[in-house]
Amino acid sequence: MAKAKVKVTVQPLADRVVVKPLDESEQMRGGLYIPDTAKEKPSQGEVMAVGPGKISDEGARLEMDVKVGDKVLYGKYSGTDVTLAGNEYLILRESDILAIIP
Repeated sequence: MAKAKVKVTVQPLADRVVVKPLDESEQMRGGLYIPDTAKEKPSQGEVMAVGPGKISDEGARLEMDVKVGDKVLYGKYSGTDVTLAGNEYLILRESDILAIIP
């Protein structure tokens, strides 16, 4: 079954990025199930929207390093959780993104 792509109707400003956290597996390697209350906040997700970039001190717009569709790792307690059209997202600064993953 194919996943439907969700279009985000929010445009982040400056160097902010909208990320949809990826669901972690509910079962551990040993076969134990983890209840929702004990799960840690995911620290990887998919970029859903990207701002235009920060403006430098010289007035030039700095290009963003991430783009829509990138899978990224971010700091565990980074950003702000928001709910848009019933879906959970995270809005964070590009500097809070630690890496792009394949």
